[in-house]
Amino acid sequence: MRNKGITRSIFSLYTILIYIVLYMPMIILVVFSFNNSKVNAVWQGFTFKWYLGLMKDSAVLKAMANSIMIAVISTLISTMIGTLAAVGMYKYKFKGKTVLDGMIYVPVIIPELVMGIALLMLFSQVKLPLGMLTLILAHITFSISYVVIVVKARLEGFDKALEEAAMDLGASPFQTFIKVTLPIIMPGIIAGALLAFTLSLDDVIISFFVSGPGATTLPLKIFSMVRLGVTPEINALSTVMLIFTLTVAVISELIRLKFSNNN
Repeated sequence: MRNKGITRSIFSLYTILIYIVLYMPMIILVVFSFNNSKVNAVWQGFTFKWYLGLMKDSAVLKAMANSIMIAVISTLISTMIGTLAAVGMYKYKFKGKTVLDGMIYVPVIIPELVMGIALLMLFSQVKLPLGMLTLILAHITFSISYVVIVVKARLEGFDKALEEAAMDLGASPFQTFIKVTLPIIMPGIIAGALLAFTLSLDDVIISFFVSGPGATTLPLKIFSMVRLGVTPEINALSTVMLIFTLTVAVISELIRLKFSNNN
């Protein structure tokens, strides 16, 4: 019993240390976003002036609006395409399915630098001007794979007998999908959409290659500001992104739990 107690204490301490390593940088970031000093290393009092300054910075506000719009559009499209692709690949057998399954993981495992250069070359070849459209298309491209992977994982535990029962009772394939399949896999769809939204909102490298004049996203804006040094304005901007992302994650988790409980 004594050895079990010591082991439990060691694992508890290890867990606490892991959480400290994970969350301490974010806590420091949030705290120093309220620092009255321009120098992050010196605390000189509490202030909201950096947040008030962000609200008056038109370039930052435009970059934030661009990021949200790109993330929302790319998430909606990639979630629809990814969900249909996952369902189709799970339910049907066809020639080349194994190869296609493997190719789904390519955008996930290749370096973002390679993905960015490849998309830049593609847009150059088709004479598509760099801007908001290319950013949206690029974000859809790398988000689809993540949605497919997450939804397929949810489908692995799916009971096909439920679909068969619905069709035996007179439901059409479309009705079966809408009223039976879709509600059951909805937690996976929400998880995939959340992942796609977060990846789009935070992307820097791929966006750097496919963005054009007037199409700056918030991460790119922060990256350009960091070149001059990390200031409280950057901390405040990063804190806003952190709070927004956490809010979306909490809301999505509540929706996912609601669907899970209903099923």
